[in-house]
Amino acid sequence: MALRPYWKGYLKLSLVTCPVSMMPATSEAEKVRFHTLNKETGNRIVSQYIDSVTGKPVKDDNEAKGYARGENDYVILTDDDLDAVAIDTVKTIDIDKFAPADSIEWIYLEKPHYLMPDDPVGHEAFAVIRDAMKADKVVGVSKLVIGRRERAVVLEPRDEGIVLWSLRFGDEVRPEENYFEDIDPEVDDDVIPLVQKLIKQKMARWSPDMVSDPIQENLLKLIAQKKKELKPRKAAKGKNAEAAQASNVVNIMDALRKSVEADLKKKKAG
Repeated sequence: MALRPYWKGYLKLSLVTCPVSMMPATSEAEKVRFHTLNKETGNRIVSQYIDSVTGKPVKDDNEAKGYARGENDYVILTDDDLDAVAIDTVKTIDIDKFAPADSIEWIYLEKPHYLMPDDPVGHEAFAVIRDAMKADKVVGVSKLVIGRRERAVVLEPRDEGIVLWSLRFGDEVRPEENYFEDIDPEVDDDVIPLVQKLIKQKMARWSPDMVSDPIQENLLKLIAQKKKELKPRKAAKGKNAEAAQASNVVNIMDALRKSVEADLKKKKAG
């Protein structure tokens, strides 16, 4: 079954407009998720919104947003109120600026989405915008309402589609100088070639397998065992379980040489 679009609207550049749909580029649906249960009965625990004064459950129809203007004093806003203040960026991505593709620092990129034409009639207009950005090596800068909040976004041409990144606001990014200013910049020149040699030996082409989740894999194995009603195996105690830990104060030159030598031995053995 095809996934429903996360957002549908229009992509606009000056007089060029086309209908588009958007889907999140990442997903956590495959992650192991747990329900909270009553350990004694095995039944699921259900959460409810409770009125803090009356102590009674609140029906879904009676839920509303509240803006605090004082202690226990709120301005109430319903869904209809919030819909009434909707702006154009709720349904239109209007590209009004462009920037060099490599000019946006990674720390401002928040979440990626896939943007694609939503109607065959709009394919040509979509392709024109996409290919023009590719040719000039630029990204489009725009705004879009996501989760009732207007966010800055950039549009990056990618293969036959466009990746739309939501951006963090400037006040959400902490200045790096506050954290890096006390780091000693002095480095022994003899150390750099050793590190470069180690980097070269460990160089590999990027693959998603490099960031696999071992905890997730272990959880799945444990769940499979539980399903078969098998008791989990007891971890075998190693002979050197209580071996003393090495000192953290080491000679960096020796450590790097040993790393390079060990890596070379592995390659020869393989």
